Amino acid sequence: MAAKKQESTKVKRHECYEVKGDKVVLQKRHCPRCGPGVLMAEHKDRAACGKCGYTEFRK
Repeated sequence: MAAKKQESTKVKRHECYEVKGDKVVLQKRHCPRCGPGVLMAEHKDRAACGKCGYTEFRK
């Protein structure tokens, strides 16, 4: 019997930004390896890039 695979959900690009006054502020970080355009996923104990696998752990 095969295990159920968890469905992934894509993050909508507009949910990664916040409007503060006249400026638009990015809430997530760009990957230092991949460069601008690739955002890192925020987990409770780490930030990870889904493209290259770069991970930064938090203390």
